[in-house]
Amino acid sequence: MEQTTVVSETVLVKRRNPARTGVLLGILLGVWLAVYIPGMARRGLLDDADSVHAEAAREMVLSHDWVTLHADGIRYLEKAPLMYWCVATCYKVFGVSEWSTRLPIALSVLALALVVFLLGRQAYGELGGFYSALIVETCIGMYLFTRFLIPDVMVTLWLALGLYLFLRGFEQANPSRWLCWGFAITVALDVLTKSLIGLVFPAAAIGLFLILTGNLRYLRKMHLTSSILIFLAVAAPWHILAALRNPPHPPEKGFLWFYFINEQFLRYLNKRIPHDYGKVPLVIFWGLLLVFLLPWSAFLPQALRRIPYRLKSFAANLDAAGRANLLFALWAGFIMVFFSFSSRQEYYSLPALPALALLTGGWLSSESASQPGSFLRRAGRISSWVLLAVGVAVFAVTMILIALSKPVPPGTDIADLLTQHPKDYVLSMGHVLDLTFPAFGAFHGPLWGTGMAFLVGTALNWLFRRRGSSFQGNLALAGMMVVFLLCVNSALQTFEPVISSKRLALDINRVYQPGDIIVIHGDYEDGSTLNFYTGHQVEILNGREADLWYGSLFPDAPHIFLNNDSFAELWKGPHRVFLFTDLDREPDALRGIDRRTVYMFAREGGKVLLANRPIQQRSVDGPKG
Repeated sequence: MEQTTVVSETVLVKRRNPARTGVLLGILLGVWLAVYIPGMARRGLLDDADSVHAEAAREMVLSHDWVTLHADGIRYLEKAPLMYWCVATCYKVFGVSEWSTRLPIALSVLALALVVFLLGRQAYGELGGFYSALIVETCIGMYLFTRFLIPDVMVTLWLALGLYLFLRGFEQANPSRWLCWGFAITVALDVLTKSLIGLVFPAAAIGLFLILTGNLRYLRKMHLTSSILIFLAVAAPWHILAALRNPPHPPEKGFLWFYFINEQFLRYLNKRIPHDYGKVPLVIFWGLLLVFLLPWSAFLPQALRRIPYRLKSFAANLDAAGRANLLFALWAGFIMVFFSFSSRQEYYSLPALPALALLTGGWLSSESASQPGSFLRRAGRISSWVLLAVGVAVFAVTMILIALSKPVPPGTDIADLLTQHPKDYVLSMGHVLDLTFPAFGAFHGPLWGTGMAFLVGTALNWLFRRRGSSFQGNLALAGMMVVFLLCVNSALQTFEPVISSKRLALDINRVYQPGDIIVIHGDYEDGSTLNFYTGHQVEILNGREADLWYGSLFPDAPHIFLNNDSFAELWKGPHRVFLFTDLDREPDALRGIDRRTVYMFAREGGKVLLANRPIQQRSVDGPKG
């Protein structure tokens, strides 16, 4: 029976069959639908980058200005435009909503999985491509950092597509002109997605690859002149228009300085102005890479052993799979080393994940093709034992957390169960550190699902590999991750009041009248969902920094920044004022205000809405398009 299973898997690896390809692609589509669609519409946008970027796209539609981004009516010049163009296009076609905000990112994951499938199929065969794409769709890191609106998955997509076109051309005696031009377009799109790293990453990976393999002369075959012209034709127009429309204004240095020097070079050197971000410790940055690749990182040590490392063998002795392994290793390695010297965030490693997925998928394919009792089969079983131990540990921890935490009564504000660590919020996952044992009482459902998924999934993987079917074992791991990621989505919905102010924004929509004024205390990003969901410009109290700082210096910037004196005058004025602030910062926000004129309007997630008039609520409106 074991021999029959191995033979069938070997055939699956080596032969390409359209019907089988359709089945594998169908599995990938089904996994993507199960993992990425449920979270598109049910969760509110988050404060900070998520709703700031969505608001910039919304204002792009309203202003018809597709060159200069704006947020809260102020120029927002630090970001490349392509992601915002995609979201704004979705708004024009489908209307302003949460699911239309998330559609470009979700589709980018699907497109990335397809590109990784093609890359893996070219390097390792059809099953290698399938495994690689499955890892991309189910690994933790790819899911976590597509839960909010940042362009990094698009960066990863263009990088993977460009390297696929390069690798196809490299395997040809004379690369097709279309492949070279396609590569140039992907680099240009990457530059329009996240500026200079879109050029640096593919150039470094390919340059190192050509040097190590002794093929620098290959550059002459890449139709460099026409490819550079095509790159400039795609990438240059927006940069030129943005520079012309946002000229220097004394004492500032203009768009080109701010966009390239401040946002690229000074950020890399951790000297960006303003300094409104944290830096992940180096050991944690590298260690998280293994966490983000879970559960597939259990097979990564075996995969890394297949990377060529002897310099004298690079030029002459590498076959197609060896060359692919080298390119993928350089792809991942350069990104990780590059960011090791920068102002690191957790998600900066995201573009390296597909390369590791490809290396791991290639090894899993070789394991499937190997004979019973081979070293590869034994190594796979060892990894299955490791995963089983992890699964048992996860099950034990989740059950302990359930036992030690009491179910939370309906209507409980989860923020009351947390211990806040504001200094950690500059990190993308900083709020996770707020969790306490009582808070886990609000997550019993996701904890049960996670514990059972890891126990059953790793046990099935161990059982199938013991019986000689690594294919079924890998499907069991994928199914485990589908359940786990759905549990993560459920937990994020529970945690939503802490990381999103959507419900407070909808409270304002219930009673909003023309002439009302909304004020955010602190940085705009602290309550940016109010701007997005109400559709009204907000004013900022003691927060002229972070994303809005540079744009606020332009002469045409709206006068929305208040200090305590000007806010006190506004509070006493004829307009109804809503003040948004954190509960623990309320005294600072109300300095100089007669507390007898302060009325509690709404409170949730450790945040409060105060008003200078008593308010009677009415029906809910959604986000204003």
